[in-house]
Amino acid sequence: MKSRLPGFYRLPLRDRQRVVADTAGLTEDEHRDMVSEVPLTCNQVDRMIENAIGVFSLPFGVAVNFSVNGRDYLVPMVTEEPSIVAAASHAARITRECGGIDATADPSLMTGQIHVIDLPDAETAAGRLREAAPRLVETARTLQPRMVARGGGAREITATVLPDGNLLVHLVSDVGDAMGANAVNTLVEEIAPHIIRVTGGTANIRIVSNLADRRLARATATIPEDLLHDREHTGSEMARRIARASDLATHSPHRATTHNKGIMNGIDSLAVATGQDWRAIEAGAHAYAARNGTYQPLATWHHHDGHLHGSTELPLAVGTVGARITDSPRACLSLRLLGITGARELATVMAAVGLAQNLAALRALAGEGIQRGHMALHRRTEAA
Repeated sequence: MKSRLPGFYRLPLRDRQRVVADTAGLTEDEHRDMVSEVPLTCNQVDRMIENAIGVFSLPFGVAVNFSVNGRDYLVPMVTEEPSIVAAASHAARITRECGGIDATADPSLMTGQIHVIDLPDAETAAGRLREAAPRLVETARTLQPRMVARGGGAREITATVLPDGNLLVHLVSDVGDAMGANAVNTLVEEIAPHIIRVTGGTANIRIVSNLADRRLARATATIPEDLLHDREHTGSEMARRIARASDLATHSPHRATTHNKGIMNGIDSLAVATGQDWRAIEAGAHAYAARNGTYQPLATWHHHDGHLHGSTELPLAVGTVGARITDSPRACLSLRLLGITGARELATVMAAVGLAQNLAALRALAGEGIQRGHMALHRRTEAA
C-alpha cells in the first residue's frame, strides 16, 4: 500500500473515496460501509450506551503520506477541526522525504490498583505481601487462562505503604492486543480477596490505572533543514525557530499545554477513528507530561548539524480487539485501512502521528503563523 497520494485533497469526495478503497484494497462491501452516511444504527447505539436517543456523526478523513518504520500507512482520522488532517499529511510528506518516522512501542503492560485500608500495621502487611508476591502472581494467572494462553497475564505484584498508613498494591498484567481496562478491572477484583488474606485489612478501590507508564510508545524523526523552508524563511532559519519554540514549551506550562494539545489533535483523531478510549489516552498523556513535578512537552525538537531532530514519548494504551471495536463498523474499517497487525503497531503509528502533528503546528507557528492556513480552511467551510 502506498500512502503518497499527490493531489489527493484536490479530488472530489467520491473520487477520494474510490482512491482510498483501491489503495487499501477494500472490498465493495467495505467501500459501501466507508461511504455510508449512517455508520451506526439506532439499535446498535442502544446496545452500546444508556439512554441512547440517536447517532451523532463526525467527519471521517484520512491523512496521507505517512511512512513509519519503512512502511506506508493511510491514517484514518475522526475530527471536526479544520486543518488537523491537512497538517498531519503535510508534515508526513516532509518526514517521508528523509526516510519517514521511526517508532517503537513497549509490550502491553497495564497496572491495576488495589487500595487496602483498615490495617493495624501497613509496614508488616506490605512485608507479608512482598513475600507472597510470586504465589499471588501465579494465582492471578490462573484467573485468566485464555489471556495466559495468548502469552499475556499477570506479571508482578508490588506494595507501597502510603503516608496515611494504608497500602497500595499494584498488579501489572500483559493484556496483549487489548486496551486492557476491562481485563485488569476484572483481575484486580478477583485477586483482591487473596490480597486481603495475606495483608489483612479491607479492600477499598480496585481499578485499572490510566497512567500506562509501563506501556510507552516513542517516535523520532530527523529532517534536513532544507526541507523546512517557507516563503519567508530559509530552512536553517525555520529549523532554528522550531527548536526555539520547542524549548519554550519546556519553560512555560501555559505553552506546554497548547503544545501537547496539538500532539493530541492527531492522536485523538486516530484514537476515535479506531474505537479507542481516547479519554484514557488523554488522561495518561497529561499525567505523564507532569510526572517529574512540572508540566512538560510530550515532544521536543533540537537543531544541530544541519538537521532538525524530533522525538516524542508517551503512554498509549490502545487495542485492536474487544467489543468497543468489534461493535463499531467504522472502527473495524479504520483498522482495515491501516492494515496493522496488533496493538503495539497501532501505538507506533499513533506516536508517529502525534510527532507529525507537532511538527506541523510548530512549523506554522514559527513561520507564517497558525491562523493563515487554519482560517483559510474555516472560510472554505463557511463558503461551502
